[in-house]
Amino acid sequence: MQPGEVGSLSARIYNKVREGLIIGNFAPGDRLLMQDIAEQLGTSITPVREACLRLVSEQALELRSGRFVAVPDLSRARYIQIKLIRTALEGLATEHAVDHVTPADLEQLESFRVSFVKSEKAGNLEETRSSNRAFHFGVYRLSRMPMLIGQIESMWASMGPILNVYYREIPRGYTGADEHDHLIEALRAGNKKKAREAIENDIKRGSPILRYFEERGSH
Repeated sequence: MQPGEVGSLSARIYNKVREGLIIGNFAPGDRLLMQDIAEQLGTSITPVREACLRLVSEQALELRSGRFVAVPDLSRARYIQIKLIRTALEGLATEHAVDHVTPADLEQLESFRVSFVKSEKAGNLEETRSSNRAFHFGVYRLSRMPMLIGQIESMWASMGPILNVYYREIPRGYTGADEHDHLIEALRAGNKKKAREAIENDIKRGSPILRYFEERGSH
């Protein structure tokens, strides 16, 4: 982390930590020492604590002591909850995106899709995660519903650490490219039902994660 720009210090720290969670910089069980974050950002510990407690209230982090917070442990129950909520919220955003999409938007989404496929084939996990996120939020922002997008971002802060494990440890047959294709086609056709089905299928096809829990007897 680098010292941030002018603005609400607590809010900036919150955004930095949440962004790290969303893009998968942290793994389940990781500890975040508040004093370390404060030193990295060149600030006092008070705004760091405020930012971390905000993420705790959103259940993206857990308060383990007065000195540090932690990324929640990976569990089957937590993953299922996140998946169900994401399916509802992201499906709704995608439906509304159909009303506002333009040819220029479709061209940009296609560029994100191409980048995602290339980075996946090259084994560039950081770029794969980045391109996948850019594609999804490129769709959701078309809904023009900032409150809904904020809720989706909160769920991605909880999902990011799980995807960290997914990309590093779990063999994948499905990468997301198929449903991304279907989604672009549905947006181009103005078909809300097909667009929602594509995004829901993309989320639901994370079955290797469930098998990961089964193989380890996790709950």
